[in-house]
Amino acid sequence: MVSALDPGAPFGDRLRYFRERAGKSRPVLGQLVGRSGEWVKALETGRLSMPRLSMLLRLAELLGVDDLAQLTGDQRLTTASFGKAAHEDLGPVSRALVHRSLLPADEPPIPDELAGRVSQAWQLWHGSRRHRTAVAVLLPSLLDDARTAARRLDGAERRSALRSQAQIYHLAQLYLSFQPAQELVTLAGDRAMTAAEDADDPAAIAASAWYVNHVYRDAGQQHEARVQLALDAAKLLRPETDTEHRALFGLLHLAASLSYAKVGREGDAWRHWDQADQAVAALPGGYVHPWLVFGRGMLDAYAVTVHNDLMAPGKAARAGERLDLATMPSATRRSFHLIEQARAHGLRREPVATLSLLQLAHDEASETARYNLFTRGAVRELAQAGPSSIRRQAVRFAEALDLAG
Repeated sequence: MVSALDPGAPFGDRLRYFRERAGKSRPVLGQLVGRSGEWVKALETGRLSMPRLSMLLRLAELLGVDDLAQLTGDQRLTTASFGKAAHEDLGPVSRALVHRSLLPADEPPIPDELAGRVSQAWQLWHGSRRHRTAVAVLLPSLLDDARTAARRLDGAERRSALRSQAQIYHLAQLYLSFQPAQELVTLAGDRAMTAAEDADDPAAIAASAWYVNHVYRDAGQQHEARVQLALDAAKLLRPETDTEHRALFGLLHLAASLSYAKVGREGDAWRHWDQADQAVAALPGGYVHPWLVFGRGMLDAYAVTVHNDLMAPGKAARAGERLDLATMPSATRRSFHLIEQARAHGLRREPVATLSLLQLAHDEASETARYNLFTRGAVRELAQAGPSSIRRQAVRFAEALDLAG
């Protein structure tokens, strides 16, 4: 049993406490951050000083520590203030998510019209460089109208409204992600799953399981539960007879692959990636899911993430070189996968390639780069201690990302 943590404990003792609480050995934790078990031991015994912010953020993520002050012992350091940015419309969107209007509407929204508005919101999310800003304008009214429709309608119309409601919660979850509102991200994911279950729609449940997996994988929590949820949702699908179900079946095995990679279980990660690959191979040529954007391009791009999380940055970099992201119909996805390529080069300690790829990601979708924790940590580190040849460029980039000095 892990003993209680002394409030005045130094960083090394805190690192050991949270590592043991997470059930990770020194070699495993070291491997997950690209270091050795001896490096972790040196931190815990005080032979090495506390690492830079980007590494602290990675350790906190892997150990399930939400407040960086718990790990560092310095109450001025928090993942919210140092790791996460708050969008200008976070307040209105948060209030719309939490507030439930119980006043009767004159007429409930027409389900087909609501579905059309949701489709337009997805187009903005995938097509705009400032997708958070674009979608934030729509989310409050979409949330209110979807809840009103689900409350006032019956039968097939209510099920349609619930399917739209689940997607709106997905958009809210995506908007809120990587901002200082983790509890609202969890709330949006839970409400999306509830709406999908109420609609009794296997496709909606599968999509919700994908996004719930994101919530807990990013928080480093509930590994077995999130994998089981994805696999249980996959059992509800009919991949043999339905194209969308086949794509969602592949997506859920990708979710399992990413979850296993996150905890270093290489064999399980690639076993589920292979199942996702088989599902994609059976899709019609060029198929891409209309709002999840799942297809051949997205699966191949996520291979970079799997390699990164399994601490194989050389393989990740080579996989990234083979990608043609121009064929992916989503600026936000292209930006994210460029960031993952940058992460591979960061793990290889190649600062010039890292910075170049992060700037390309910013060019594709500025708000994807601005709110990504790896981007923020890496650019801050390069601006403060990168090679002199790129430090000025990194400083300008840090200013573009609104990072404090």
